[in-house]
This record gives sequence, C-alpha cells and structure tokens, in this order.
Amino acid sequence: MKNYSFFFDDNRFNINIVSKVKENQLYELYSDKKNLYILVPLPDDKNNSLEIIYPLSKYKTQLVNIQYKLLWQFLILSLIAILISLLFAFYAIGPMRDALLLLEEFIKDIIHDLNTPITSILINLKMMKRDEEVESIAQSANTIAMLHKNLSIYLKDSHLQKERFSIKKIINEQVEFFYSLYDYLNWTLDIEEQYITSNRNALSRIVYNLLSNACKYNTSNGFIEIKMKNSNRLTISNSSYGIKNPSKVFDRFYKEGDRGLGIGLHIVDKLCNELNINKKLEVLDKKVTIILIFN
Repeated sequence: MKNYSFFFDDNRFNINIVSKVKENQLYELYSDKKNLYILVPLPDDKNNSLEIIYPLSKYKTQLVNIQYKLLWQFLILSLIAILISLLFAFYAIGPMRDALLLLEEFIKDIIHDLNTPITSILINLKMMKRDEEVESIAQSANTIAMLHKNLSIYLKDSHLQKERFSIKKIINEQVEFFYSLYDYLNWTLDIEEQYITSNRNALSRIVYNLLSNACKYNTSNGFIEIKMKNSNRLTISNSSYGIKNPSKVFDRFYKEGDRGLGIGLHIVDKLCNELNINKKLEVLDKKVTIILIFN
C-alpha cells in the first residue's frame, strides 16, 4: 500500500469543501457517473471535509493506455521468446537432420551394393539342382530380394510408368512365394482374369507387402482369402488376433509387434497414392480385410 501527499496546486485533481461527514467515510475511494473522489479531513476544521476529485473519463483513458502498453510489451516479449525458441530448435535439429540425410545416403549406397550379389545368388540358385536345402536357401534369398526391393521403393521418388498387364498373374506369383513359407495357413483364391493399366512393379510391391503382413500377423491354423471377380476391387482378408490402432497401421515405422521394420504398409500407402488406388481397412471381430479399388 502506498502513501500520497496532496498539494492544493496539483492540477490533476479538482477539490471541493463539503460539510462534515461520518468518520467511517473518510479515506475511502468512491465513484459516481462522472468522477472518482475521496474524502479527507481538513486540518483545524472539524465542521468540514476536503473532497478530492479525479475525472472518471481521464481514469478510463489512462487505464486503456496502460492496457495497450502492457499488451505491446507482452507481444514483444512473446515474439522475442518465439525467435529464441526457433533459433535453439534449428540449432538442435540441424545435427539430427544432417545425421538423417547421411543415414539415407548410407542406406542408398548399401541398397546399390546389394543389388549385384542378390541378383547373382538368385541366378545361380535357378541353375542349381533343387533339393530341400537349396529350396530353403532360395526362399531366404527371395525374402532378402523382396526386402531389397522394398527399401529401394521406400527411398525412391520417381514417376511410375504405367502399362497394361494381368493382375491375376501378379497375385499368383506372390501367393506362390508366400505359400511355400506359410503352407500351414488355409489359402482361398477367387480371382478372375483381369487386365488393368498401372505400374506392374509397384502393384507387385503392394500385393507382396499386404500378403506379408497378412501372413506374419495371422493366427495359428488361420486363413487368407483373396478375391477379385468382375470388378475393380481386390480384397485380401486374413484371420487376426485384432489390431490395437487401426488408424495407425499405414504410418511410417508403426508396428504392433516385434516383427518387421514397420515400413511395409507405409509403402503400400505411398504406392497406392502414387497409382491413384483407393484403399480401405476393415476390422471385424477377428478378421482383417484390406480392399484396393482401382480407378
């Protein structure tokens, strides 16, 4: 609480002499429609009191000026705080961004270097006499080749050339590959011969990743159903223990278990967008269905 001294030559206030008021009304601030005022006793005068008046309009004007001043100070300080935060953010994120770019270039180099040995292994395996051990090696080599293609597509950002081809042939190729690995699942195919115009390699990647996901996250003695009959809709269904976050399954690096890298369905999402293919995910009880709609 502050103390103030008042002098009669102070031009900020108006003064008035009023008759004696009650003791409890002294030193209290009052207001009416036009003024703020306070009553104080006059020295050596017990019959009158001094009324010190301050115009209400001036008070409101001064209050608005103070509010504007505080608002500008707040905005300036906020802007300074934002600029400082951005500078610190760029300073902190810069090395991380450089590390990610370096990692991406490193992965590209590895993918490029792996291409030749993987191709050589696959060619030589085709020339060898197939027995059970060689067949197992061939399956592993094909799995590595598929992962290599996935990483290549994940990092590659180029226009996809379209051509006309049989979608049934692509599905049969991928089913043949996964059936040898997951022959304990119940496979049902109901596909009619249809030709579409799209990018063959990209669509093959889409089917591969959808079947890979359907096999890895299936139940024991589960099933896989693939249907496409007289329509532009391809459906791939599988038995499942359920999905915790259906809205996140196509997010980059998202996975609900320890298996995989979490990029398979993200690649599906990326390629579907580039090929103008609409996709839908349906989760009903213990059955998961992904529908591809070709435009």
